[in-house]
Amino acid sequence: MITDDEAGFAEFVAGRQAALSRTAYLLTGDHHLAQDLVQAALLQAAKHWKRIHTSPEAYVRRAMYHQNISWWRRRRILETALVEHDSPSVAPDTDLRLSLDQALGHLTPRQRTVLVLRFYEDLTEAETARALGLSTSTVKSTTRQALARLRTLAPELAQLIGADA
Repeated sequence: MITDDEAGFAEFVAGRQAALSRTAYLLTGDHHLAQDLVQAALLQAAKHWKRIHTSPEAYVRRAMYHQNISWWRRRRILETALVEHDSPSVAPDTDLRLSLDQALGHLTPRQRTVLVLRFYEDLTEAETARALGLSTSTVKSTTRQALARLRTLAPELAQLIGADA
């Protein structure tokens, strides 16, 4: 017999897994690591479902950010520049997408995570700082450094990055 808690968790996973997977891919740059990251975060969420059921998405996303950081600290993984893309409709300009993937792969894990949270997840500097356990000034400087590095690594991305971002 399935309990209400189990049904609620299953409904959350079914409804949010695709969005969580996209964020995990942006964090890791690797489809397989992204799947592992989502599964690890969902496992944590399942263990604490009774406590977090009112706001599970925030809990799972924060778990993904922290798990990803833990993985970087334990081992250094060389990211591949070329990856398969499931949906060409997401990025009609394949060359631009590949340039972005390659440039993101050259950022430090912290820089990549800050950019994903700030510009993909659309979090404020303060929200990003809270999610990562950093100061707001660290988020600001990391964002500035990451964008400068992207401009250097891939000048063709200037239209995405902006001149003054």
